[in-house]
Amino acid sequence: MMILIKKLWYNQGLRYLFFGGCTTLVNLVIFNVLVYTFHINYTVSNIISVIAAILFAYVVNKLFVFSSSCSSWKEVFLEFYRFVLGRLSTMFIEVGGVYVLVQFIGQAKWLAKLETQVIVVIVNYFISKFLVFKHTQPERD
Repeated sequence: MMILIKKLWYNQGLRYLFFGGCTTLVNLVIFNVLVYTFHINYTVSNIISVIAAILFAYVVNKLFVFSSSCSSWKEVFLEFYRFVLGRLSTMFIEVGGVYVLVQFIGQAKWLAKLETQVIVVIVNYFISKFLVFKHTQPERD
């Protein structure tokens, strides 16, 4: 059993799916608490939950998924900057998608949020792998 767990852990895609699921959970829990407990507008709640998820995702992606190490604070800043820019681009997909699904299609807010998460998780993986944490791969001379 431990061999299987280790094998799964060493698969970057599976680690990303696991931590992407955790990030989605953070996003959905914050969104639902803000909307249904505190009765905050769903668009405002969506933006707040996405920001919290971005911060959580950076930490877990850096440490556990892509094992990124930076040699200076400048590198950390640039990596974080690229990460946030990538996530902000998908935030527009998410916020806009939720708005369209709720306002024009009439879906439940939680369902619209969940559906957009599937698209966002996939796009974010490619942004992280090829644009943000790309320097973690061995360099070739």
